[in-house]
Amino acid sequence: MAPNRLTLVQPEPGQSRYAALAAALRHRVMAGEWPAGTPLPAETRLAAEHGVALGTLRRALELLAEQGLIERRHGKGTFVRGGLAGATMLRFFRFGSGDGEVPRSRVLSRQPVVASAEVARRLGVAVGDPVLRLHRLRSLQAQPRLLEDIWLPLPLFAPLLDWPLADWGDLLYPAFAERCGVAVTRATDEIGFATLTAAQARHLDLPPGHPGVTVTRQAYDLTGRCVELRTTRADAFAFHYAVTIT
Repeated sequence: MAPNRLTLVQPEPGQSRYAALAAALRHRVMAGEWPAGTPLPAETRLAAEHGVALGTLRRALELLAEQGLIERRHGKGTFVRGGLAGATMLRFFRFGSGDGEVPRSRVLSRQPVVASAEVARRLGVAVGDPVLRLHRLRSLQAQPRLLEDIWLPLPLFAPLLDWPLADWGDLLYPAFAERCGVAVTRATDEIGFATLTAAQARHLDLPPGHPGVTVTRQAYDLTGRCVELRTTRADAFAFHYAVTIT
């Protein structure tokens, strides 16, 4: 945690004092002063550091909470939003006895490639920029269930290039945070359906042309930058998704 300091807020023309303070606090988070999941200092200390009234500070924190950068926890304080812990791909499927189990994961291949037009568009990089491509198989009860293609921008994920595959765990997001300092805080998933190619079906122990479901994920960090593009394929007959509308 940084030492006490006095950094007076200087609003831009037409900018409110609390909005300027929110921008200053955002800069401190983005600079790594408070990593994802860690608490912010006490409100009185932050107000004193920036030379503002407590009410101004609280309005700035409310703005950052609305923007998804921080979260207020009742009785505990204010925290930088942590990385995703849930949103597992398995919520889309029912695989019988394996439900509720964390899939065992195996990276089939890892290679730096150049971004295609579609990958570049979704990651927000230029066509031809370097990306790391992972081909991964995930199993439940020793049965292959999910086949994934994952693209990660370089050099952001360069530490994964030489990391021994035997040391990778079954979950990627903790590895992103530990090895690359990247916390995934938000993701969007799109669902589509198509028959599996012969190669895809072979990995999943299914016949060629078997109906498949595709989940395309774009994952984002605290800054709103897309840090992962993932395509997950599985047996369409195992697809199951429920939503409650109120």
